[in-house]
Amino acid sequence: MIRRFETRDLNEIMDLWLHANIESHSFIEADYWKKNYDMVRKLISEAEMYVAEENEEIQGFIGLIDTYIAGIFVKAKEQSKGIGTELLRTVTKLKDQLNLNVYKKNMRAVVFYQHRGFKIVNQKIDENTSEEEYTMEWHR
Repeated sequence: MIRRFETRDLNEIMDLWLHANIESHSFIEADYWKKNYDMVRKLISEAEMYVAEENEEIQGFIGLIDTYIAGIFVKAKEQSKGIGTELLRTVTKLKDQLNLNVYKKNMRAVVFYQHRGFKIVNQKIDENTSEEEYTMEWHR
């Protein structure tokens, strides 16, 4: 079930955010994510958030700031079950266009977005990590 984020979800969401980033971005030091934890925790309150939940356990979430996808995160053991697709489908029903940034080395995510209609429109270096990243866009 996909539902809106509730304040009570925050701790579970943040645990998922941290673990998923460390697991999927092995090319970036884990300390980078740990140092950004408190800032992200504060920013979540400003984002439009949707949660995938089953048996009262959060399986994944998506965060939007207007039309920018700040991230889609799914627990490792729940990946490849359609949860990320369902979260993305939820927001594509609400928006006419979406954009995001994804690290070039995170090919699994790049392919995920491409298979769902996103196109690479720019490539640049992330100043915080010195890693190449793509800007991707989707239009209805």
